[in-house]
Amino acid sequence: MSEVVVLASLVARPGKEAEAEEFLLDLVASAHGEEGCVLFALHRGADDPRRLAFVERWASRDLLERHLAGEHLQNALQRAGQLFSQAPDITVYEAVPGGQDDKGSLSGNAGG
Repeated sequence: MSEVVVLASLVARPGKEAEAEEFLLDLVASAHGEEGCVLFALHRGADDPRRLAFVERWASRDLLERHLAGEHLQNALQRAGQLFSQAPDITVYEAVPGGQDDKGSLSGNAGG
């Protein structure tokens, strides 16, 4: 099984930016303890603080699916509508490395 990368973007409701960010940081802490989590990092839009995005790396698609089906995430999704103006945009990718190892893939840039 090969590693997968996930890009997940969300847009906080106006006035809910800080609460949405705190909510997502709770997911970071939980995901870091899950089997197969290689990277799970939250980012805020530099030009629009309502835009939040996760960059994730999972050891396999199966372990990602286990994360997505997990109780903690499923419970969180029930509250997401209060904080975000639309459903998250989640896309799963497989690496297509090219060029220099340390610049051509996330795993090559991981430093270990």
